[in-house]
Amino acid sequence: MGNDKRIDAELLRGRISNLNDSSRLEHLNKGYSSDVKYVVYGGDGRPQSILRTYAISQEAGKRMEYDNLLLAAANGAKCSKPIAIGVLPELELGYMIVTYIDGDEAAEALPSLSEQVQFAIGVQAGEELQLLNRIGCPVPMASWQERMLAKHRRYRTAYAGCGVSIRGEAKLLAFLDDHLRLMEDRPNRFQHDDFHPANLIVKDGALSGVIDFNRCDWGDPVHEFVKVGMFSAEVSVPFAIGQIQGYHGLGDPNEPFWRLYSLYLGMTMISSVVWTLQVVPGEIDDMLARIQRVLDDHDGFDRIVPKWYSAGK
Repeated sequence: MGNDKRIDAELLRGRISNLNDSSRLEHLNKGYSSDVKYVVYGGDGRPQSILRTYAISQEAGKRMEYDNLLLAAANGAKCSKPIAIGVLPELELGYMIVTYIDGDEAAEALPSLSEQVQFAIGVQAGEELQLLNRIGCPVPMASWQERMLAKHRRYRTAYAGCGVSIRGEAKLLAFLDDHLRLMEDRPNRFQHDDFHPANLIVKDGALSGVIDFNRCDWGDPVHEFVKVGMFSAEVSVPFAIGQIQGYHGLGDPNEPFWRLYSLYLGMTMISSVVWTLQVVPGEIDDMLARIQRVLDDHDGFDRIVPKWYSAGK
């Protein structure tokens, strides 16, 4: 396939039967995924679905993602509904089509809304996340602790040799080592694994739906909240507080939640340095600044409840 996205789109429209009634495809250049995304417009000129194409070598993983999206939709989640999945061997591509959710990306919409509306959308997001997290793993799987410890050790090794250091890393690493035991006996539940305003759609001051399930996994629901500290609180503190309280029945989380939350935030700092250097090295300064902000929010993890939560209630 060439570099001209319009030519590629026309080629795809001619090869994928589910696109026969479409009028055009519009390339969607958002996110860090390697998938190439298009908005599919119907004969009436309105968006009707999203097409994602990917290397055919990713087919097995994409089938799992598709099945997980079916599971989420079947459980009543406000998410894109799966329409079709298939392969185009002659183009060495796989593809997935899901319904389009009308509205604006929450990351762009929230700052222009009142704090009360931002909080209310956060509450709706928290309730939606809890619905997703109630879905149990349908197949036998290694424990969350076993899988996360193995992943964390790989990242620790990579971080040690990456040449970049987080300010105050000795205290951070000691905090992690002292709290890794908290992962014992944590459940394997459905995880969106990228739940933050850039993957939420809002319309008319309310949550329309959750998008981009390409990282979904199974594990501890508390891990979902690392994106609140790393990203959502940067966009909107009222939204971030609303998501946490909406998830917890409009109340405050207990201490075990905050301890796990802090552990997972710290682990994410290590993995984020490694990931950024590998995928978008030009953004490492921004990532280090974000990590420092989160560390400051927690006084270097001398406190487990972030300052923005305590001050914003």
